[in-house]
Amino acid sequence: MKEIDTYTGKNILVLGLGRSGFAVSKLLLKLGAKLTLNDKADLADNAKAAELEKMGVRVIGGYHPTEIFDEEHFDYLVKNPGIPYENPMVAKAMAKKIPVITEPEVALSTSEAPYVCVTGSNGKTTTVMLTQMIMDHYLQQKGHHAYAVGNIGWPISEVVLDQAGPDDLLVVEMSSFQLMGVTDIKPKVAAIVDIYNNVHLDYHKTFDNYVDAKLNIGRFQDQNDYFLANFDQKDILAKEEKATKAKILTFSEEDANADFYVGQDYLMHGDEAMMKIADIKLPGMHNLQNSLVAIGISTLLGAGKDDIYAVLSTFTGAEHRLQYVTELNGAKVYNDSKSTNIEAASVAIPAFKEPEVLLCGGLDRGFVFDDLIDLFKKHVKAIVTYGETRYLLADAARKAGIKTIVVVDNLKAGVDAAAKLLEPGDVFLFSPACASWDQFKTFEERGEKFVKYVQKLKEK
Repeated sequence: MKEIDTYTGKNILVLGLGRSGFAVSKLLLKLGAKLTLNDKADLADNAKAAELEKMGVRVIGGYHPTEIFDEEHFDYLVKNPGIPYENPMVAKAMAKKIPVITEPEVALSTSEAPYVCVTGSNGKTTTVMLTQMIMDHYLQQKGHHAYAVGNIGWPISEVVLDQAGPDDLLVVEMSSFQLMGVTDIKPKVAAIVDIYNNVHLDYHKTFDNYVDAKLNIGRFQDQNDYFLANFDQKDILAKEEKATKAKILTFSEEDANADFYVGQDYLMHGDEAMMKIADIKLPGMHNLQNSLVAIGISTLLGAGKDDIYAVLSTFTGAEHRLQYVTELNGAKVYNDSKSTNIEAASVAIPAFKEPEVLLCGGLDRGFVFDDLIDLFKKHVKAIVTYGETRYLLADAARKAGIKTIVVVDNLKAGVDAAAKLLEPGDVFLFSPACASWDQFKTFEERGEKFVKYVQKLKEK
C-alpha cells in the first residue's frame, strides 16, 4: 500500500461494521487515523468489534449516538455504502459539513496497484469477473495477478492492505451506492455497462440522481485515461461525454460504428476479429455485451487474443448470474438469483433458444411487470410465481397468453411445481425479477436455497 498522510492523525467515524467496515477500519488504523466505529446492531458479542477495540478503536453499538457530533470534531465519516443518506448519523455529519465518503475512496487512494472500475445496472459482476480472469491470465506470465474487488464481495481495503503490489491490477466493481460516496477516484479505465430506470430508486429517489452517481466513475479521470461507454444508450452516452475528460471508446450489441461490437460470427474491435461467438460459453446477448467490455478493458491494458480466448471459451458464469446448475428431468437448470429487477430478468429470459419454464417472484416494490409480457410470449412456455409479487407476475403471464401458470407461496414450493412441468430439452430458469428481501436476507442466500432444492429433487 502507498503511505499517504490524508488520514494521518484524523478523527474518523466509521459507520457500519460489515466486511467493508471492518476492512477499512484496519486500513485507516494503518494510515494513522484515530477511529470510532458505530453500528446500530448490538456489538457486545461481536468478534470483529472486539478485535478492533484491542487495536484501539472506540466501538459504539446498539444505537446511533448523534450527540457525538456535538461533543467532538470529526474529520470524516466513512459509511457502509448501503446505509442511506437519511440515516441520522449521516444526516448529522452532513449538517456539520463533515465529508461523508465510502470505503473505495479510502482504499483506492492507498493502492499501489493500478486499477480499473466497472459499474452498470446489470452485468457489472460478470464483466468484472471476465476482465479479472483475462488480465490474471496475462499478468501471470509476468509473475503478477489481477484481483476482482469491491461490490463483487471482496473489500478493496483487504487487498490493498495485504496483497496487491505495483505490478498487479485491481478490477473494481462499483455500485451506485459506493460511487455516490466518492470524490476522487481515477481509474486507468472506467466502464459503464448499461444504465436502466427503476433500479435502486428507493435509495436514489430519482433516475437523474442514480445516473449522476454512476457518472462519478469517470468524473475525475483525465485525458490519459480511458472510458468505455455503451454506444446503444445514446442518452446516457451524451451524459458520459460531458462527465469525463478521458478518451471515450464505445461498445455495441449491433452497431459496427462502435469501437467494439458484436459482429455476425465474431466479437469485433474495428476490423479485427477478437473472439468467435460460437466458442463463448456464457449464454445470451447480454453476455456478449459483457464480454465486449471485458475485451475492451483488457485490450487497453495489454492482454492479447490468447488471454481472451482462454477465458471466454471456458467460463460458464458467476454464481447466481445465469449460473448453470445441472440437468433436471432432461432440462438444463440455470440460477439467476441476481435478477433483482425487471431489467435483469429482461436480459436473462431471451438468453435461450429452448422453451423455458420460468420461476420468478420476490419483494413487492410497487412495480407492475407488463414490460415482461412480450418476452413471456416469445420465450416462456410455463411460469411459476411465488412471494409478494406472485399475483402481479401471474397477471403479466396471463396477459402474455401463457396457458400454464402456477402460483405458490415460497421458493421451495416454486421449485417443486416447476420441476413437474419440465420436459427434455427445456430450460428451467430461475430469474426472480424482484429483490429477495421478502423471504431471504440476500440474493445469494436465495440462489443457494434454489440450488439446494434442485439438487434434492435430482437425488430422489
